[in-house]
Amino acid sequence: MSPASLLSYLINIVFSRFVADWQRIVSVSLSFWMQVAGLLALVIPEAYFGFTGEDYNPFFIWWLSVGLLLAGLVGRLFQQGISIWREWLRIGGVILVVIALAFLLASKADAAPGNKAPATEQETLDIAVPYIMKKEGIRLIAYLDIVGVPTLCGGLTTLNGKPVRLGMSMAMADCIAEMRKQVADYRNGIHRYFTQVTILNRLPPTRDAAYTSLTFNVGIVGIGKSTAVKRLNAGNIVGGCEAITWFSKAGGRVVRGLLERRKDEKRLCLIGI
Repeated sequence: MSPASLLSYLINIVFSRFVADWQRIVSVSLSFWMQVAGLLALVIPEAYFGFTGEDYNPFFIWWLSVGLLLAGLVGRLFQQGISIWREWLRIGGVILVVIALAFLLASKADAAPGNKAPATEQETLDIAVPYIMKKEGIRLIAYLDIVGVPTLCGGLTTLNGKPVRLGMSMAMADCIAEMRKQVADYRNGIHRYFTQVTILNRLPPTRDAAYTSLTFNVGIVGIGKSTAVKRLNAGNIVGGCEAITWFSKAGGRVVRGLLERRKDEKRLCLIGI
């Protein structure tokens, strides 16, 4: 017996214990395939994002998955097994309708009014840099931060591409210049995870500064893959701002200073709502 035949035999034994005519149901059941399609709609985008780092529109995926689930529930109301070809045509038609509705709902979300013009780097830095330096504190001689990382100026852990070392020092003018340079790098990094619609319509300077501050504190990849970014890309601005407050831990425990900082970033994020 070939491996494929053995696998088929084993599957048949297992499934037949639960559903006697499972092969017929799999071949013609509308509700079964709608649930399979709904599962794939959730899993495939996440797998793609995990391998490529390219984001997708979670608003569209959410509506697609909900639509497929509802189609599966509706499918339970139809007689199953009348005609295999008729069922498959019906399945294909339902999927096309669900996809079209998901595109329509997602496009309406993206069409919502937003910024009159995208925030410029200078506008964002003029808000973000003083804010970050106030929250981090300004120390011109290197020190250990709350988790034991050598830190300098307004939260810098690297200088000229190398880790900060205890004993390092710098002048205030150099501190401010380096902060603007590095904060700009973090802003550019997190912008790679935003959709074009988000950048054009959902990022006034204050909200851009809030996300930039969060990214500077937590890291580009960590925030880029976060719910805070996914919600904003989906058009859920308030939900995205709320998700900013979730990043309040250091060393595995909630830190009061970080909790207060996240609340302030949320307030900054919500300006203009």
